[in-house]
Amino acid sequence: MAVKTYNYTGLKCPMPVLKTKKELRNLASGEVIEVIADDVGAKKDIPALLNKSGDELVELREDNGNLIFVIKKA
Repeated sequence: MAVKTYNYTGLKCPMPVLKTKKELRNLASGEVIEVIADDVGAKKDIPALLNKSGDELVELREDNGNLIFVIKKA
């Protein structure tokens, strides 16, 4: 489903959000990415970023302490 996966495990706030924002700028409308982070702050910060940008959080799941975000570019 995802075009590309970005693994931001080990990075602390605000880096996962800033890197996600940067990658979203490079996407065409409708493209899907997967972002993996283990910083608990990302659980609220990435959805807040998407709320501002208008992009869609398709899925958020947790796996072994990692947060996995599937994001679709608006």
